Amino acid sequence: MKRLWIQLTLSFGLVALTAIVTVALLANTRAATTFRGYVVRSQVTDSGLIGRLERFYSEQGSWEGVETILAAQYGPGQGRGAQGSGAPRSSVALADAQGQLIADPNEIATGNSLDVRERNNALPITVANETVGYLLVSEPRGGSLPGAAERFLEDLNDIFWWSALLAASIGLVLGLLLARSLTAPLNRLAHGARRIAQGKLDERVPPGGPIEVSQVAEAFNAMAASLQAGETERRHMVADIAHELRTPLTVVQGNLRAMLDDVYPLSKSEVATIYDTTLSLRRLVDDLRELSLAEAGQLELHLSPTAIGPLLERTVTLFEELAASQEITLSATYAPELPMVTGDAERLTQVLRNLVSNALHHTPAGGTITLRATAEGSLVQIVVEDNGTGIAADDLPHIFERFYRADRSRSRDRGGSGLGLAITQQLIKLHNGMIGVRSEPGQGACFWFTLPVA
Repeated sequence: MKRLWIQLTLSFGLVALTAIVTVALLANTRAATTFRGYVVRSQVTDSGLIGRLERFYSEQGSWEGVETILAAQYGPGQGRGAQGSGAPRSSVALADAQGQLIADPNEIATGNSLDVRERNNALPITVANETVGYLLVSEPRGGSLPGAAERFLEDLNDIFWWSALLAASIGLVLGLLLARSLTAPLNRLAHGARRIAQGKLDERVPPGGPIEVSQVAEAFNAMAASLQAGETERRHMVADIAHELRTPLTVVQGNLRAMLDDVYPLSKSEVATIYDTTLSLRRLVDDLRELSLAEAGQLELHLSPTAIGPLLERTVTLFEELAASQEITLSATYAPELPMVTGDAERLTQVLRNLVSNALHHTPAGGTITLRATAEGSLVQIVVEDNGTGIAADDLPHIFERFYRADRSRSRDRGGSGLGLAITQQLIKLHNGMIGVRSEPGQGACFWFTLPVA
């Protein structure tokens, strides 16, 4: 009974059965009452009473004295109708052309005159094509109908109940089919969820059924795809971290082993080499921690109105000597009236350092690196542009990924941790900004990011 399709089937069947039984009862009761009234009205018509009343009015010119005609056949104590003792008891009342009661032996009318419903149900009495009165016939008050009429009612009653039973059966079957069609997509979703829980992240559920259920299936597939992509990225990250840590650890282990075996002398220069390697490890670990905090949105920012111009000048001053040693021209340009932005000055300086450091690695001697800032509506755009080697089209979509290097030949000593651009992207996202890059091989690269105006 806890199965959804069983509950839905029983619910559909119960609703259908209740509705059909109710309709059948009402229809049967109404049909029986209407048919009995029809039989009685037919008996009155067949008895010739209408004709006698028309002749009476035609001869008298009024209804005075008509009570004797009605009392003779339908008055109190006159027994059953004209069809014998088996016919239901009927009563009549007579009203004039205006609906005022003239004779009502059994008091079947509701007042001194016929209301609209009673007048509509009454039999008109016409003389010379003019309605001169209304004969109201009461509904049957008991007794049984003639044999043929009773059999007709019984057949009609059987038809109602068999129709109700057939309709309820059809409703139950349709309810079963509908319930199965509704629960089948849910069963597929449950199966898919169990497969996902077992680690089968490539599991997908074909959308089907009603729109709402189909949307759930599509959302499930999107979730599974996201989980699969996250798991793939996690495995790649673990592999990348293991690869990045293996080289410096191997250097440290090899040098220490050589010292223990007296291959290398225990000198300050050898210790300094090992120490420099541990510093590289520390930078890598710090970068990984900073990136994980930024991606989780837990990196603390001190947002305040910040002037971009001084940050550009500070960055140029920081790298000016290094750029001069590589024979690279480094400069910054910005408008004096440049609006302030909402940002963390220290983190934005870190972003600029990462971009300029990356540009210095890819710009040959004699090249230029330019930092620009311009206002664009409610945003300020900052650009770090160089005329170096550029970035291949295949590398552009991956340039902000962890540990990704467009130049595979670059070593860690020359290329950093491989996390700088990934950290830069996350920092800009935390500032509610956007970051991107434009580049062609041999034409240099243009990294840009936007920040909201304070």
